[in-house]
Amino acid sequence: MYDVKRHLREVNASLKPGVRLVAISKYHPNDFIMAAYEEGQRIFGESHEQELKEKHQSLPQDIEWHFIGHLQTNKVKYIVPYISMIEAVDSLKLLREIQKQAAKADRVVRVLLELHIAEEATKYGLTLDACRELLDGGEWRQMPNVQICGLMMMASNTDDEAQIAREFQTAADFFDEVKTQYFADEPAFCERSWGMSDDYHIAMQHGSTMVRIGTMIFGPRVY
Repeated sequence: MYDVKRHLREVNASLKPGVRLVAISKYHPNDFIMAAYEEGQRIFGESHEQELKEKHQSLPQDIEWHFIGHLQTNKVKYIVPYISMIEAVDSLKLLREIQKQAAKADRVVRVLLELHIAEEATKYGLTLDACRELLDGGEWRQMPNVQICGLMMMASNTDDEAQIAREFQTAADFFDEVKTQYFADEPAFCERSWGMSDDYHIAMQHGSTMVRIGTMIFGPRVY
């Protein structure tokens, strides 16, 4: 079996103080997740509603599940009863649906606003102007069942480390702007989720508080 525990220990040893690990477990079986769990890992990331549901039902209940992929509004109702955080909110429409379903479930759901900074059309997320527009609109302030906890983004898929660093720094500077302007009195708005297996070392130099790492821990996708 792939040595999940050893690889997880290596990743944890490389993290800066204050940076938390979201272990990306999508497409990996329960025994891999349990190996990481036995090492003390509690935050796992999934991007498919059905797979997430099955894992939530069959694995320890103290796991914090983060939804990390593009979330369709019609899937929100299935994950809201148990999800710990939705990391990729990319529209006001999605935010409204999370509020609606979270109210039905009588819980507050933590979310991150996803930024589109990378120079790739395939990436989802809000442009910086669109994010400002959403926050300026103020409708989110009337959503008691949604707690905006920070920002997330993905850097361009490139070998140009200077470009990756620029994109992470753009996100870090924008976080400071948003924190000052909209969330100055909200200690919960503190998360900067950027950095994955190939670039998390750079991300940590540019303010990341959460890194999303899968391949380095679990190896190639199993299914």
